[in-house]
Amino acid sequence: MEPDNSDSNEASPKPVKCSNEASPKPLKSSNEGSPEPGNNDSSEASPEQSNMDSNEVSPRLGNMDSNEASPVSYSYQDRNPSPPPSDEGTTVPDSIGSTLYSKPWLFGTLTKLIEFVERRPVNREEEEEETSMELDEDLEDDLCKVWDMSMNEDVALFLKEFGVPDLFVGVINKSRSDRLTEICVGILGNMCCHEETREMITENEVLWRMLLLLLSEPDPPTLLETSRLLLTCLSHRDVANIWLNRIKTQTAVKDHICFIMRSSTNADLLLKVGQLVDKLFDMDSKLMIKWVAGPSRHSSDDEQTPSESNPPVMLFIPSWLEAAKQLRVEGADGLHVYLRTLHLLTIVDGAYLAIVKTPDGGESIWDFLYDLLMHDLCQPGDPPLMAQRQKTMLCSVLGVLSMMFIGRTGQEFLQIHKNLQLIDRTMHVLHHVELHEDSVLEQCKKKRTDSDSQSLLKEDHTIQIFKDICHEFLADMLNALKKDNIKACFQEGYLNERKCCKAIKYIVPNYQSQASGFIKAMSEVDGNLSETLQKLLPLSSDGP
Repeated sequence: MEPDNSDSNEASPKPVKCSNEASPKPLKSSNEGSPEPGNNDSSEASPEQSNMDSNEVSPRLGNMDSNEASPVSYSYQDRNPSPPPSDEGTTVPDSIGSTLYSKPWLFGTLTKLIEFVERRPVNREEEEEETSMELDEDLEDDLCKVWDMSMNEDVALFLKEFGVPDLFVGVINKSRSDRLTEICVGILGNMCCHEETREMITENEVLWRMLLLLLSEPDPPTLLETSRLLLTCLSHRDVANIWLNRIKTQTAVKDHICFIMRSSTNADLLLKVGQLVDKLFDMDSKLMIKWVAGPSRHSSDDEQTPSESNPPVMLFIPSWLEAAKQLRVEGADGLHVYLRTLHLLTIVDGAYLAIVKTPDGGESIWDFLYDLLMHDLCQPGDPPLMAQRQKTMLCSVLGVLSMMFIGRTGQEFLQIHKNLQLIDRTMHVLHHVELHEDSVLEQCKKKRTDSDSQSLLKEDHTIQIFKDICHEFLADMLNALKKDNIKACFQEGYLNERKCCKAIKYIVPNYQSQASGFIKAMSEVDGNLSETLQKLLPLSSDGP
């Protein structure tokens, strides 16, 4: 069953602001570095000009000395005073485009940036010992203002004309400050939100190669901004295929992404990388198969032991699982993105096999999804509305579980006697969906809009896919039940007469053969109930 793609065509990422508006020092940890700057969700930020203190002299113009002008005094009059002279048609010569941002201030900031990067240690010993350099606090504050300003298209175009992308190539190559690299990539990411500057950055071969190499950096904020930039470019049709083809030819990109998913504990970074992978897989199924089917580097029987010069090959599925587990522990948004990616694998020939061909045959994936369904999603005490809210995640989880169960080839963990509780949980989820739909219909009837409510339910594409997945999964599980399994289900409370009748109603007429198989097995346990269930089946078309 094809997963819902409603989330895959989101609006293109928007520019983000730097988090250092008051120029605080970023808090670093040995593992993850500073938190993500600004609004980490690229779809929520807006490309408005940054809100700066109106008393600042830079980077905005227009702060006049108090002696340059004096307020006009008006004598008391019987009528309202005349409005002040209109400024329409006047321009400030040193402003950038139609903004009030100052060209001289921006020139000065970029000059200070160049001077900082060109600064050299006093002696060789200092140069050898110094592996990083703290960014000057004032310069960091000014660069964050440039980051905010770059959300404006006029400013982005001015930065392009000034040659900032080429300048940043040199800055990043020479930089010994993670924070500086992060800010530079963040500014480039904002520039990629505007067509003209995006195309120019895309055409700069030295720059795009450097950006892909930055995925190997150990600094999480830099990785976050790099991933955001790539996602932005992939979300715009004018350059999307260009970046896709580059990523396909750079095999190291897959290893870098897998390493991030496998080792990072930064929820914001994992979310952004997950969105990047989901976008790539949605755009190109061949890339998906290539990434998930096996290692990106050719291996041989006499392959050397992994070392610094010969790093271990990163497998996609185990890396995906580590990231998904981390997001679940953090309770952060973004797990639905990873689940949708996994569900996407089940509908592409060649990609699904990667799940069952993992070293444990897919058992770790099955256990993770099983536990997620049993303990996190649509719990017995939850209101029916929860099934509606969690429909995307439920659709992905049950879709993968269903596919793995149908395709089982002798794996012990997939046998029905190990998963009897799934029957009860699947029916519970379907019941919650029914209750929510009944609630919608009832509310609409009170408003006398019954026809609108029926139309609304039919238009909920995700719910329809979700119900189809549940019905198919339930039908296959019931058909797999044997006499002893049915007895165990009755003993544990997973089945009773009411639930059996409900289950048959769920799966017919689309899965009548599975229903007949279940009824046949039931006849060996309870003949009367078997006859009751048989009456629920629709009459055969070739009957008398």
